[in-house]
Amino acid sequence: MNEHMPSIEVAPLQARGELRGFLLGGRWPDSTLEWLRVLMLAVRVAAVPGLLPTTTVFRVREDVPPDPPVGTVGLVLAEGTFVGEHRLEAGQFADPQPIGLMVLHPPSETHPSMPEVEDVASGCVLLPGLPWLGLDHRAGWVEATSGGTVTSMVSRSGPDLDSDADTAVLAMLMAA
Repeated sequence: MNEHMPSIEVAPLQARGELRGFLLGGRWPDSTLEWLRVLMLAVRVAAVPGLLPTTTVFRVREDVPPDPPVGTVGLVLAEGTFVGEHRLEAGQFADPQPIGLMVLHPPSETHPSMPEVEDVASGCVLLPGLPWLGLDHRAGWVEATSGGTVTSMVSRSGPDLDSDADTAVLAMLMAA
């Protein structure tokens, strides 16, 4: 890592006791591994009891809030859920397509990959590529306990979007 390169800063945003997103500062993640690290922090936050009431999809946005803290480069904002009052629709993110989508599952909606752990939250980040230009889609998955222990972390370039429920749904939300 270049010691002169600014770090990526991630700060959770909440309203009325619920997770609403994350403020990104310093610089944008510029690799799948850096996005996986952002996802890891997001999943750790989602594992805090009561902070994320249900599975929620977040959009990566290049805009910043009014009067942002110095160094703010963008936001990852909650956009909606799969069911209920704030349900998302297929194609909702088609135009303009975001640089990334993230889904976070609270412990109440996560089945741990390791049976000996409890209170595990999970998440997936999908970074859409431009396949017709030879740029693969990229994705990452993380599971973490409410104590912050990462129990699973995987990333892939060129994932089969239909082989995983999270990537399939995120891809469907981006499809026109």
